[in-house]
Amino acid sequence: MKGDAVSLTEAEAGVLSHIKADTVAMLTASMVEAPSENPGGTEAATVEVLARACRASGFAVDIREVAPDRPNLVATMASGDGPGLMLLGHSDVVPAGPGWTTDPYRPHFADGRIYGRGTTDMKGGLAAAVIAMQALSHASAYGIELSGPVQLVCTVDEEEHGLGVRDFVTRKPEHSFAGCIVAEPTDLTVVRGCRGASYLEVDITGRAAHSGRPADGRSAIEAAASIIDLIRFDHQQLGMVADDLLGSGTWNVGTIQGGQGISVVAPTCELGIDRRLMPGEDAHRIADRLREAIHESAIDTDGVGVEVRVTMEMPGFATPADHALVSTAVSALVDAGRETSVGGWSAACDGGFVSRDLGIPTIVMGPGNINAEAHKPNESVAVADLEAAARAYALAAIRLLG
Repeated sequence: MKGDAVSLTEAEAGVLSHIKADTVAMLTASMVEAPSENPGGTEAATVEVLARACRASGFAVDIREVAPDRPNLVATMASGDGPGLMLLGHSDVVPAGPGWTTDPYRPHFADGRIYGRGTTDMKGGLAAAVIAMQALSHASAYGIELSGPVQLVCTVDEEEHGLGVRDFVTRKPEHSFAGCIVAEPTDLTVVRGCRGASYLEVDITGRAAHSGRPADGRSAIEAAASIIDLIRFDHQQLGMVADDLLGSGTWNVGTIQGGQGISVVAPTCELGIDRRLMPGEDAHRIADRLREAIHESAIDTDGVGVEVRVTMEMPGFATPADHALVSTAVSALVDAGRETSVGGWSAACDGGFVSRDLGIPTIVMGPGNINAEAHKPNESVAVADLEAAARAYALAAIRLLG
């Protein structure tokens, strides 16, 4: 759906006059120059860039290490005592990898875009959030008084196991919030729901024997094949009850390792499985059901042992289409100069924890295209999209809290 313009008030236009495209782009570039690859635990350099920008604007900055050199940042623009607006992002990026035509950590500009690892996912979104908050700090000069604070939360380890957001939600924010906007790259569409993600590892133990007498052993690889059949069947069943917004949960067996040698009945096998989650699904309950299905199929009897472990879980969420956060985001984007739409996302993000564990209505809205640009060589984002995102975040805050 396309949003209808509310049209800018003179006061809103005054606030937005403090947002400049080159300012957002240069902050993005500064963060790209502070590599924060995950795995690696090197987010501290990027967080320091953010912290300097936030402190220079007079925001209260709280930095907390959740692991060595892996700090979460919470920067708060104080305002009224009412519910505020949370802007959420993460400081880590995936490894640069091969295939780049330039140095991924020396950002450069060409054809209205900025290139470098993390420009899209998601240092551009973080920069847009900071510049929006800087503009909002001038709101009172234009007669706008916000009823609650605007807070940037930047977590570590989003690309792997979510250490940062898990720590953040267990500590509970000091303020209440009317909504949370995750600045992940949605190509400036309003995403009101995301599937979650989980990783399951299945360890299978059989009994080795000479391959000339396979009946003397118990093949862990054959047991793994039977488990994969169970997973394939459940994947097909899930697809038969697809949700209009988010589709359905899915299974993918991503890795398999096993066996000792061609002439030996395989004594061990390991499966690495991705299970995408619908809102409300719990990975541990899914693992329990998989164990039950394995046992009911007699796969784990007669000398075969099976262990199922959940190694990562990121919850899904869905915010109602008629929620004020959704309609406000749409009008903000339109009045920031962008047509937009409302939909769901097959990807997962930290917003699921904020929605589930803190009960804060959540959407995802940010510059860059996750499918076309993120996690790829020559990652880039349009500078015009960075500016539009900053303008939309500022307008959303004014209209939710003004």
